[in-house]
Amino acid sequence: MNPKVDWFFDKDTQWQKEYERLRMIVLECGLTEELKWGCPCYTLGKSNIVLIHGFKEYCALLFFKGVLLNDPNGLLIQQTKNVQSARQMRFTNAKEIAKLGKNIKAYIYEAIEVEKSGLKVKLKKTAEYEIPEEFQTQLNKKPALKKAFEALTPGRQRAYLFYFSQPKQSKTREARVEKYTKQILAGKGLND
Repeated sequence: MNPKVDWFFDKDTQWQKEYERLRMIVLECGLTEELKWGCPCYTLGKSNIVLIHGFKEYCALLFFKGVLLNDPNGLLIQQTKNVQSARQMRFTNAKEIAKLGKNIKAYIYEAIEVEKSGLKVKLKKTAEYEIPEEFQTQLNKKPALKKAFEALTPGRQRAYLFYFSQPKQSKTREARVEKYTKQILAGKGLND
């Protein structure tokens, strides 16, 4: 146990019991406990293996390379369609975690083996992502915008494509494109 992480487990949350149970299971697998992104992160050497985090409706154990794991029990969930590598196991109570303890450990041990073997997740290239119609219209109308967008790093391009495609309503997508056009023309990313 890492004392720097204790505050996460000591804070009063609806998932306190569940967090504690997950912590014990993960630590029994021989991983190093660290604090990353404000959450308990468990590593092997310098590689992230799993992370404990919570949401309003569930707490979760996130496997960084979860897409590479076998999932015979159907426990792994893709958070959103844009998440390529990570997968979550979601829990709503401590009894569920206790019942699945052996399974959880098996997934953790497999994640450790995946890391030791050097397997990498093949990530999609930016060109493989769908460009929202509202953004494509602006790219077609404004050659300078297209040139500026293409000059951005692949990560910045993906961030914009994800952000622009999230809203369900076309009007909202258009507003987002309009709002960030100047930033793209300035060569900046979504969060710069």
